[in-house]
Amino acid sequence: MTPEITRINPDELHAPPGYHHVTIVEAGRTAYLAGQCPIGADGELVGRDDIAAQVAQVVSNAMTALAAAGAQPRHVVRSAVYVVSADRAVLADVWRRLTASALAPAFTTASTLLGVAQLGFPGQLVEVDLTAALPELPKCHPIRGRGTS
Repeated sequence: MTPEITRINPDELHAPPGYHHVTIVEAGRTAYLAGQCPIGADGELVGRDDIAAQVAQVVSNAMTALAAAGAQPRHVVRSAVYVVSADRAVLADVWRRLTASALAPAFTTASTLLGVAQLGFPGQLVEVDLTAALPELPKCHPIRGRGTS
């Protein structure tokens, strides 16, 4: 069973471009993903100085992390997107790429887009931070991945 997720825009607030001001999750489990970076499985930065390649890798990594938690982009209830740029055209380009990707449903919820001075890895231009309301797991479903409790 998927927890009920309600997304609303109060009439008193401006109409947002594609996301919602408020996301309400009635009950259930949540997953808090670490910021998803443009780092390949080999641990190396993908797409130095190539924002399109970095966005594509971030999307791929986020999809993998969501799947490991048993979630899909539609289960995301909060997103924050960090872009190394003060240029609004660059921020808008990243937003367009994300909302045209397989991860697009994640950005219809409460979302924040930020231009920042730098991110954690040298050459990194984009990072996406997601929180998801998880569907109920079947009793026999293991959570995928390495880790500890």
